[in-house]
Amino acid sequence: MNNKMKIKEITSYDEETKTIIDDLLKVLVKKSLSISTPMLKELISLDNSHLFFVFDEDENCMGMLTLGIYISPTGKKASIEDVVVGEKYQGRGFGKQLISFAIEFAIQKGVSLLSLTSNPSKVAANKLYLKQGFERKETNVYKMNI
Repeated sequence: MNNKMKIKEITSYDEETKTIIDDLLKVLVKKSLSISTPMLKELISLDNSHLFFVFDEDENCMGMLTLGIYISPTGKKASIEDVVVGEKYQGRGFGKQLISFAIEFAIQKGVSLLSLTSNPSKVAANKLYLKQGFERKETNVYKMNI
């Protein structure tokens, strides 16, 4: 990891953290989206949810990633969610550092299968995931907003 950056798990709530997430969500989904205070407090309090920020040497948050860990009958698994790097920091390796960190964290937690999804239009992100060792899975992904 670049000596001038550090990755830190967010484990306590404050308004600055909420503001950072809201700003990064606008980059991620290309529209105004906000995490509620109760949802953020729940996210950082759960043992199986891990929110990571990457900071530069001046403590500016450059991006985030969430890792959710769960157990099913087929093993201990994890999913990477909401990977985003701020627009002015993109293309400088911070996403790669976040993904590498999440992979190592999952290994340390005994995870046997790590997955993520990515919009096909995010060409750079999809190339990054393949370079990091992920394989494209032939499957149908279904969702239901409830």
